[in-house]
Amino acid sequence: MQTLLDPLIDNTFKGFAHSSSPLHLTQIGQQGWNVLNGDLPLPLAVIRQDRLQHNLAWMQNFAQSRGLGLAPHGKTSMSPQLFRRQLDAGAWGMTFASVTQARIGIMAGARTCLIANQVFADRDLTELDALRRSYSGLRLIFLVDSVAQLTLIEDWRQRHSEALAFEVLLEIGMPGGRTGCRNLAQALNLAEWLHDSAAVRLVGVECYEGLGATGDTEKDEPQTRQLMDLLQSVARACDAQNFFDADEVLLTAGGSAIFDLVVPGLKLQLSRPVTGLLRSGCYVTHDQGTYQRMMSAVQERTGCGGGLEAALQVWALVQSCPEPGLAILAVGKRDISYDWAMPTPLLLCPRGTRALQTAPADWRITQLNDQHAYLHGSGPEYADLQVGDRVCLGISHPCTTFDKWRWLPLVDASYNVVDAVATCF
Repeated sequence: MQTLLDPLIDNTFKGFAHSSSPLHLTQIGQQGWNVLNGDLPLPLAVIRQDRLQHNLAWMQNFAQSRGLGLAPHGKTSMSPQLFRRQLDAGAWGMTFASVTQARIGIMAGARTCLIANQVFADRDLTELDALRRSYSGLRLIFLVDSVAQLTLIEDWRQRHSEALAFEVLLEIGMPGGRTGCRNLAQALNLAEWLHDSAAVRLVGVECYEGLGATGDTEKDEPQTRQLMDLLQSVARACDAQNFFDADEVLLTAGGSAIFDLVVPGLKLQLSRPVTGLLRSGCYVTHDQGTYQRMMSAVQERTGCGGGLEAALQVWALVQSCPEPGLAILAVGKRDISYDWAMPTPLLLCPRGTRALQTAPADWRITQLNDQHAYLHGSGPEYADLQVGDRVCLGISHPCTTFDKWRWLPLVDASYNVVDAVATCF
């Protein structure tokens, strides 16, 4: 665990100081580095520590104040150090998308893990069983949405009769969406199969509402309510027919976009205690794009002040000003997310200074290559832009920025490096 939480970082890691000796992660904050001083090569993804801490506390309070647990989705960052911060902030457990991801979370200290995906391959089931044997008190739960999947799990169990039954959640889905039972009859048929199986124990019901999220409450609210109504109907029917194989029923939903809309559906009176769980992940650093827009709608609906703050940024150098109105930044698809929207220019720091200026509103990134970004703009600030200046970019979708970096420094408001995290993609 110590190697995972405090790995050795060296100059084979993008963004690490060229001339530095290898350092353990916990030593990086002691080096006196400052991003604006040029102590680290650009491009460089950084996390604002003050905003990170704000987000951890805000989301934990959001769930707790509504009587829900928080099981953050670890796929966002795949950072053992951030997993520990989320758990230390009070998370019920962690969510992952695969057995490999879950193993990393367990090695980082998580002892309650949801795998929000179907597990059925022999090697994955064998690994889950081995993890349960290796870590005392470990709880691992995954999703089932078909009898076909259950058949594969039962086939594995026949060849591993000594293994304990797996805890599973019955997944509810939406027509045209991804996985999950589409209606009550289909779900109850599966629930009966799960209850009768010696290979699994049905402990709750799960869904994911975020695929169709738009940020428009008039569209998002009825669609989410329909899905949550189905989840509740399935839970009530399973409870009435005694299909649940646990003293406590888990009900879980809640991605990062419209997590507030699922809250009423996770609070249900059954014959046994119910624990509702939100699984948001991107809240940990938030963004300046898609999730910022989604969060504005959450705040309008809930009236909650403050909200989440964008903590993840990418700094880049101006490497060329080849023609009027165009500057090329030395940053590209290998460094920053582009799947949902282009990066947003936030700050300018002229070469040789630490003076931060807000990027004008008309500055925009129009295109990314592997290692280049096309920055367009106008006005006197743009005319003064020179090779060697630094530009800070905001992102849209933190997941696909994290997976481009093996480590990220944590910085204070003056961009002093005060700590660091690593990733395990």
